[in-house]
Amino acid sequence: MKKIISGLLITSIITGCIKEKTSSYKDLQKTKDLVQRNVVSIHKDKNTIKDRFSAPQGYEWVDEKQDSFGYFIENFKLKPYGSQILRYDGLPISTQHLHEAVFDIDTGNKDLQQCADAVIHLRAEYLYKIKRSDDIKFHFTSGDLLSWNDYKNGTRAFVNGNSVSFRKTVGFDDSYGNFRNYLDLIFNYAGTISLNKETQPVTKNSDLKTGDILITPGSPGHVVFIAGVCANTKGERLFLLGEGFTPAQSIHVLSNPFNKNISPWYNIDVSAQETQTARYIFKPTNFRSF
Repeated sequence: MKKIISGLLITSIITGCIKEKTSSYKDLQKTKDLVQRNVVSIHKDKNTIKDRFSAPQGYEWVDEKQDSFGYFIENFKLKPYGSQILRYDGLPISTQHLHEAVFDIDTGNKDLQQCADAVIHLRAEYLYKIKRSDDIKFHFTSGDLLSWNDYKNGTRAFVNGNSVSFRKTVGFDDSYGNFRNYLDLIFNYAGTISLNKETQPVTKNSDLKTGDILITPGSPGHVVFIAGVCANTKGERLFLLGEGFTPAQSIHVLSNPFNKNISPWYNIDVSAQETQTARYIFKPTNFRSF
C-alpha cells in the first residue's frame, strides 16, 4: 500500500498514478481503433531502444554522452519484442495495444512501482551503476529526505501519523538486495509531487533530452519520461516516451496511436497548452529535468 505523509495516510489509488482503466480523458479504449500498421522501421530482433527503433525518414538519433542518464536509458536492455506489460503480481494488464517495448527491469512483487517510481527506479539504477552513491537520494511527498548512503548505513524511517523520524537501527549493508529494499521504501512514500520538486523546468524544445520527464504532480498525477530523441536538419525534434503506471507494472515505451506515420515517436512542444500521450493528457505541459 503506497502512502503519503501530509496529514493523511492515503492508498496508492489516490497518491499514485491514474489507474489502468481510468484516465484523464474519456473513452481511452477508442484509441485502439487508431492504432494502425507502423511505418517506422522497428528492428524486432534488437534489445535496446536505440537499436530497436529507427528514426523516421529525414531524422537521425540525437547522440547522448556515454556517461549520461539519457545514454543509460536508450541503451537499457529490453525484453523480446511483443512482450506483454505485466503487473507486480505477474498478471498481464488489460491494455496491451499501446506500447512498443518493455524494459527488462523488475517491477517488484508489491503494488509500489507506479509512474513516478518507474522514473525514480531508472534514475537510481543509473546512479548506482556509475557509482554516484552520494546522489542517490529522494524525498518523500512529506518533504523528508532519505539517501541511499544513510539507508545502507542502517538508518530507517519511522512514520507516526503525520510525523517522520529517522534512526539508525541496523548495521551496514551495501548489497544490491538492500538497495532494492531502499527503493521500495522510496516508492511507498514518494510520488509525482516530490518528483516534480526534485527536478528543474525545461522551457525550450532544443533543451529536451532523453531522461527528461513530462509530469502532472498531484493525487493522482502522472509522469512519462523521454526514452529517445531524434532530429532533422531543420532542428525539429521527435521523441520516444516511456512510463510506468498503476497498478505497479512493467516500465514500457508507448506507441503513438494518434500519428501512425511516426509511431512510436511523438511530436511534442514544451510550450503547448496540453500534451496528449497514449494513456494520459498532460495539462498543462510540464517538462522537467534532473
